[in-house]
Amino acid sequence: MSGNILQLPVLVLNANFAPLNVCHLRRALGLVLEGRAELVANGRGYVSSARQQIACPSIIRLEKMIRRPRPTVKFSRWEIFRRDNNTCQYCGRRSGNLTLDHVLPRHRGGAHTWENVVAACPACNRLKGGRTPREAHMNLRRVAHEPQPSAMYLYGRYLEEFEDWRPFLEGW
Repeated sequence: MSGNILQLPVLVLNANFAPLNVCHLRRALGLVLEGRAELVANGRGYVSSARQQIACPSIIRLEKMIRRPRPTVKFSRWEIFRRDNNTCQYCGRRSGNLTLDHVLPRHRGGAHTWENVVAACPACNRLKGGRTPREAHMNLRRVAHEPQPSAMYLYGRYLEEFEDWRPFLEGW
């Protein structure tokens, strides 16, 4: 088996079936073999060793309940683009070539926070310049906000490839 398949993502559920994390297949196999997790869904076939065949999990559930702080969405350029659906918040154009814009410019006291940073196309960003949207006569399509760290938001990007994860992500 190639090393590449061992890098496939596996959904990790807490003992109460709440989504906890995504790990690589290699880590998931280790947790299952150590008895610290059980296989919930085998969507990938089997790995063969000299003595046995082991199911390759797509979803595992930990045997013991893990307490951890509520997850948060990390503030980053890529998360801003993801929150704004790769769309300019001024003109509505979808693009892979976006910039970040501070609604209230930093030189005028604007913070570098979820509530003050939006995705903007280069043309709109230049047009707005160092002004507020009101001064530039430009309207935001949506108010900037911090995204809620729901399981669907955190791990939903995997659903195109791993549809069997959907029942475990919805409702959390």
